[in-house]
Formats: sequence, structure tokens, C-alpha cells
Amino acid sequence: MHDLTSTVGLVALGAGAVAVVALVATLSVTLALRRVRSEQRAVLGERREDLVSHAVSLQDQFVALHDYVQDVAEGLHGRMGKAEQRLDGAISHSSLVRYDAYGEMSGRQSITIALLDATHTGIVLSSIHHRDQARLYAKQVQAGHSEIELSPEEAEAVQLALQHSSGEQPATR
Repeated sequence: MHDLTSTVGLVALGAGAVAVVALVATLSVTLALRRVRSEQRAVLGERREDLVSHAVSLQDQFVALHDYVQDVAEGLHGRMGKAEQRLDGAISHSSLVRYDAYGEMSGRQSITIALLDATHTGIVLSSIHHRDQARLYAKQVQAGHSEIELSPEEAEAVQLALQHSSGEQPATR
């Protein structure tokens, strides 16, 4: 038996110490690798795929999702444009003027209604009531003006409609 204090003994002790350190390092790396694989399984599931392939797959899916969202957004933009065009043609300005057309103290039974869209185009309807008859007149309005001369009440109804949006209290005089 050799003495541990000899050169051979010291080399043997050194080699044993290096072996123990290598064993501890190997166990540490093995535990770290198990933890990484466990975390990888949490991300990837049970598929046999590495993280790089998974990242590439996710990137491809995000690109496909982005393209799909872009297509949907463009479709919605087109539909919104059509809806706005349709809404521009809807009645957005209105007013009602009541008056006594014949000055007979009959309770302001005559009325004029202006119904205009966003481009100030529409109609003015006047219903003139007398004791034994009623007459209805309609005049077209383009861009806030009529080709046929408007009565003072009709002009007032158009002006009030342009000043107030639909849904407000009707004007009376």
C-alpha cells in the first residue's frame, strides 16, 4: 500500500477530488436540464418539438392571424363606407312650423314640415287648413334651396331644420 503523502497518493487524492466535483457538476446539470425540459413540456405540451420550431410555428400563426385581421378590417372599412353613404341619405334634419294660414284664429292648424338629409336635400310639406278644406303642398329642396319659391313658413321650416338636428322640439309660432 502506498502512502497518501507520496506523489502517487497526492495525484490519486487530486483525481478523486476532481471526480467528486465532476459528479456534483453532472448532477447539477442533470437537475437543471430536467427543470428546463419540464418547463418546455409546459410550453409545448407532449409534442416532440424543440423551442425554435415552436417559435417558428407561432410566428407563422401570428402572421396568418394578422393577415386575417387585416382582411376583416378592410371588409369592415368597406361596409362602413357603404353604411355612411346610406346614412347620408337618411333624414337627419327636421322641423315643424305651426301657423294660422288665414288669420282666422282657428288655432294654428296649418303646418309646414321640412325633412332634410345630411346634404340638406329633401322635401318641405305644407298642409294649409281652412274651415272646410285642407290642401297639401310638397316642394323639393336641394342643398338647402328649392327651385320653386318657398313661402315664408316653408323657408322658416328649412332654416330651422338646418339649425337643429332631428329629435329636438319642433318650432311653432
